Formats: sequence, structure tokens, C-alpha cells
Amino acid sequence: MRKYTILYIIVFCTVLFTLGGCKLGKHYVRPDMELPRTLSGQLDSLGADTLSIADLPWEQLYTDTLLHNLIQRTLEYNKDLLMATARVKELAALKRIDVANLFPEVGLRVYGEKEGDNYGGNNYSSDDQFDLKATVSWELDLWGKLRWARDESLADFRASMENRRALQMSLIADVAQAYFELVALDNELNIVRQTVDARRESLHLARIRYEGGLTSETAFRQAQVELARTETLVPDLERQITLKENDLALLIGEYPHRMGRSVLPEDVRLPETLPVGLPSTLLERRPDVRQAEQQLIAANAAVGIAYTSLFPTISLTAQLGAESEELSDLLKSPYHLISGSLLQPIVGIAKNQARLKARKAARERALYAYEKAVLSAFKDAYDAIAAFNKMQEIYDSRLSLERSSRSALDLAQLQYVNGVIGYMDLLDAQRSYLDAQIGLSNAVRDKQITIVHLYKALGGGWE
Repeated sequence: MRKYTILYIIVFCTVLFTLGGCKLGKHYVRPDMELPRTLSGQLDSLGADTLSIADLPWEQLYTDTLLHNLIQRTLEYNKDLLMATARVKELAALKRIDVANLFPEVGLRVYGEKEGDNYGGNNYSSDDQFDLKATVSWELDLWGKLRWARDESLADFRASMENRRALQMSLIADVAQAYFELVALDNELNIVRQTVDARRESLHLARIRYEGGLTSETAFRQAQVELARTETLVPDLERQITLKENDLALLIGEYPHRMGRSVLPEDVRLPETLPVGLPSTLLERRPDVRQAEQQLIAANAAVGIAYTSLFPTISLTAQLGAESEELSDLLKSPYHLISGSLLQPIVGIAKNQARLKARKAARERALYAYEKAVLSAFKDAYDAIAAFNKMQEIYDSRLSLERSSRSALDLAQLQYVNGVIGYMDLLDAQRSYLDAQIGLSNAVRDKQITIVHLYKALGGGWE
């Protein structure tokens, strides 16, 4: 009999672990999306090899030391990034719970009760109880429900990590863009102040010519109007600078204060060729795409949980210990219990089926979200590449316009002093030169921001 008992136990364990290897449900397969052959398309000024600018650390891409300091402080103190980090820690702990559910749960129960009865006043009896028990409970994962739950929590955890990486990538780009915009605003304010000084000189010259009878009062009054109009630009630019500094402070995680920054360079040289990598590598570099995929994996695991919930749940429970009415006899009174339970929902099966349909719909939604994330990633990359290819041409045209406007203004000032042209002609030349200066300043800023957008679109900045 003992041999048969051992044989039964071996057969039972073999069947148990064989069934435990089953995992019912549809396993995740990455959606097959036909990707473009190259990232550059018709734009052949960019490389088409496996190398990418996104492989560079952000410290090598941005050479401004003041910008370095701002980015480092952002990565350390930004509140959104700190919240994302805390979320990663939270899901890491929750993941351990679902992993632990796969294994038996062991506990220890120590119980003591002192009870006495005295019915009628002359019939006192003692009914004490003392227990010392070790308990083991285990839900058999025959259909894979617990493993699906583990996969779901693992995917949620990985999605939170990718969310943090995507947030870091966006923050670096936001800080760099805000910094370059702030530097450009400083330069524009300097241009406007120089223009105000030039307007004051023009007003002084117009006053002299008017008082000398060389021009009419209209030209003098127009010079006053133009000076006042230009002066109104100063406080508006100062307001924009303050707001931009406040935006930077919020990104960094600090209270509003003045930000140190450098001077806008005369030009930013863009490389003639810039590697962008292959389409398949873009999906691996972009953390937002990887986050969407992990969310799809989690949704698929949720479908597996709902599907396996339709099958019976089998649990084993074992208790070993001692129980006695006398504490002194506790260790002399051994006790053991082995039980198994099978739960098959009958009345609630319709509810479980409805839950399965809901989870399938959620998986379908997650699939579309992933496909949208892929399309958005390629759109960002193509937009950034198109801007990169045209930005140098835009800068060259604005530089040519600025030089031509400067020459036209010098000629107009000389002609105005000699009385060849009227003040309105000089005013038109001054306005054209101011617009050309600001346009050139914005072109330098846009060249810097173009690199920022391309670096972010290709998935750089989170390593």
C-alpha cells in the first residue's frame, strides 16, 4: 500500500506540473506594420545607414555649458519626472505581488482563548482553546491565469519605465527649445533697443530739418509716431522674456527667477549630412512607441486573465500544528489538515463572459493606440527631416535680405540727409531693416530648434 501511495503521489505531481505548464489564451505577437524603406524618403541629404544622431548623448549634442546646467537640474528636480520615477517604483512593487501569487503562501497561526461558562450559577465549566498551526495555501495555476496576471503587471511596469524615458526625452527637448527661444528674445530686444536709438536720432534730425524749414511738419510728426511705435515693442519683449524664464523655472522645478544664458550666435552651422538610421531602429529608439507596445502587451494579458477566469479555480490548503484545551498539553496534541477546493462559476458565468468581451475591446483599442504611436513617430521624424533640409536655405535667404536691407538703409539715410528722398522713404527702409534683423535672428534660433526637434523625433536624449 505504501508503494502505491508513493506512486499515486508521483503521478499526481506529474499531472499537476504538466497542467501547470499550460497557458490558455492568445499569446502576444507584435502587429505587422509595413514600414517605409527609409526615414529620409526623397530627401537624400541625410544618411540612410544604421547610425543615427539619436545615438549621441545629449551632452555631446548641446555644447552650451549654461544649457547643460539647466538640463541637469531639470533631470534632477523636475516634478513630472519625479512623479514618473515614483510610479515606476510603485509598479515594481505591485509586480512582485503578482509574481509571488504563483507560489504557495505560508503562514503561522498562534491562538489562545480563555473561556468559562457558569449556567445556573453552580455549574462552572472551562472551555479554553490553544492553537499552534502552520498553514500552506496554494492556488494551482492550471490554466495560466496567475501567469497572465504576472505578464500584465510586468508589462505595466515596463510601460512606466518607457513613460519615464519618453518624459525625459521631451523635457530635454523642451528645456533646450525654451533656452534657445529665450536667447533669441534677448537678441530681438537688443535689436529693438538699437532701433529705438536710431529712431531718436532720426527724430532729432527731422526736428532740425523741420525747424530749418527744409521739411514739413508731417515728416517731423511721423518721426515722433515711429519712435513711439518702436518703443512699445520693448515692454512687450521684456514681458515675453519674463514669461519664458518662468516657463524654464517650472521645467527645472524651481521658483521663477532670472536664468543665466549666453548670447545668440551669429550663425549655427548645420552638418551637410546627418545620419537618421533605419525605420526599424526608430521603433526601438522611441520610448513612447515602446510604451504603447507594452500597454498593448498588458491589454493582451488582461484578455488572458478574463479568458482563464472562465475555467475552474483549484486551491490546495494544508495545516500542520497542534491544538488543545490545556496549554501544557499543546505540544502533545498534533493536528493536520489537507483540503482541496474547486470553484466553477455557474450563475456568474455571464458576468465573466461580458468581462472577457470588454477586455478584448480594450485590447483592440490598445492596438490602435500602438499603430497611432508608430504613425506619429514617423510623422515627427519626416517633419524634422524636412525642416532640417530647408532650414539652411531659409537662413541663407534671410541673411541675404538682412544685408540688402542694411545697404538700402545706408543709401536711404544718405539720400535723406542730402534731400534726395523724403522721410517716408527713409522710414520704409528703416522698417524693412528692422524686420530683416529680427527675421535673421529667428532663423538662427530656428536652426538650433531644428536640431532639437530632429534629435527628439529620432528618439534621442533618454539614455
